[in-house]
Amino acid sequence: MVLAMADGLPPPPRIDAIKTLPHNLDAEQAVLGALLVDNELYSRIAGTLEASHFYDPAHGKIFGFIEARVSKGHLADGVTLRDAFAKDGGLQEIGGAAYIAELVDAQGAPAAIMDYARLIADLSVRRELIRIGGDLASEAEAADGLEAGLDLLGQAERKLYALAERGQASQGFVPFHEAMRRSLETAEAALKRDGGLSGVPSGFRDLDRLLGGLHRSDLVILAGRPSMGKTALAANIAYKAARRFRREPQPNGEQKTVDGGVVGFYSLEMSAEQLATRLLADFAEIPSDRIRRGDINESDYGALRDAVQDLERLPLYIDETGGISISALAARARRLQRTQGLDLLIVDYLQLVTASGNRKDGNRVQEVSEITQGLKALAKELNICVVALSQLSRQVENRDDKRPQLADLRESGSIEQDADVVMFVYREAYYLGRAEPGRRPGESDDDFAKRHFEWTEQLSKMENRAEVIVAKQRHGPIANVQLGFRGELTRFTDLDLSGRYDEPHG
Repeated sequence: MVLAMADGLPPPPRIDAIKTLPHNLDAEQAVLGALLVDNELYSRIAGTLEASHFYDPAHGKIFGFIEARVSKGHLADGVTLRDAFAKDGGLQEIGGAAYIAELVDAQGAPAAIMDYARLIADLSVRRELIRIGGDLASEAEAADGLEAGLDLLGQAERKLYALAERGQASQGFVPFHEAMRRSLETAEAALKRDGGLSGVPSGFRDLDRLLGGLHRSDLVILAGRPSMGKTALAANIAYKAARRFRREPQPNGEQKTVDGGVVGFYSLEMSAEQLATRLLADFAEIPSDRIRRGDINESDYGALRDAVQDLERLPLYIDETGGISISALAARARRLQRTQGLDLLIVDYLQLVTASGNRKDGNRVQEVSEITQGLKALAKELNICVVALSQLSRQVENRDDKRPQLADLRESGSIEQDADVVMFVYREAYYLGRAEPGRRPGESDDDFAKRHFEWTEQLSKMENRAEVIVAKQRHGPIANVQLGFRGELTRFTDLDLSGRYDEPHG
């Protein structure tokens, strides 16, 4: 007797050639029967088989019961199974006591349980593929609008990626105890890591102390006016994170990033070569303008060659496609994580990303809203931190105090709302350098010289300093972080307590 609980399944896709979704109820019975007889077998298939993989919903319920009991060190057999479901009124739903006995009789050989588990999981994947294919066929026929096909292609890749990663099209609800376990793992990772970071390190001491690192699933906005150093700071963070990258094997055999990270960098304004030149200048301590002009000697060239040999091993990947759409950006990020791994994604910059085909209606506020929502969803989906650079409106220039504020963000409503962290890069020296005092009418030489000397002193004091203003942090305090800045190398550095450079190189 086989209990077929087909009523609980979603309707099959509209494909006439398909009569029955792939399944094997005998294999499902063999696995459940073996587990009820010998709970030790569960350790062999843990991680391979999930309750959602079973075709028969009753089998999925029974497997979930076994999984929960065994995970807590309790016995899961025919007696405890019958007792548990009798108490909550679900005994008839799983076929009654007679069906439990039939499962025990149908037990498979212990040596074959892994093969049965792989078969069940594989059939589950096939069913999801059929459902996805059916949905895509219906949506493709009904699609309308410019580039609708490209949008559907992006959706298909997202669904297939999710299926490849989790064995099902959607993760669905997560039990609270599972969320609590993940939270504890995050705290444990922070405890074990130097500096108490739970996220990918930015490489800057005071910034990491304030943020706790760049956290997975977060969207971080790094904004500033032109020439403030947004790209330089993002490149420094990318370099420092990639340089510290380290993985360790886990008990289940998977490799887990324990420090630094694999970095993807969307350079939508600069070419990959220009970005690489900046990193070379930083690492070799040779000004990038000299590298571009070829104003180097044999010693400089040797330093550049050594820097290339060191830098080319970094897990840093650059995409220089200009005007990329949010759907294409997400698809490429999924592909990078699938093939190389991905822990940190940097987008330079947000306003150069385009909306999907069906949203290009000229309403820039709605387009930016779609882009920021897409970046936040991507951060959650891939469990990575996404750092998106953003321009600021010109209204900053109209104030005496040029320090940016949240209201200065272009299309600030959606950006501010979707971001978990908003940071501004500010260099007072940039504005001081353009405010050299002139002689006032009737001003004496001594008074003018005094004012000019004060301006020179202030400029000298601020010339190699920068400020990162953390204006929003969803999970922590806001504050200003002081950094050093060496413009000739486009390098940001930590400062010691006296305000001097604290590191020769990050």
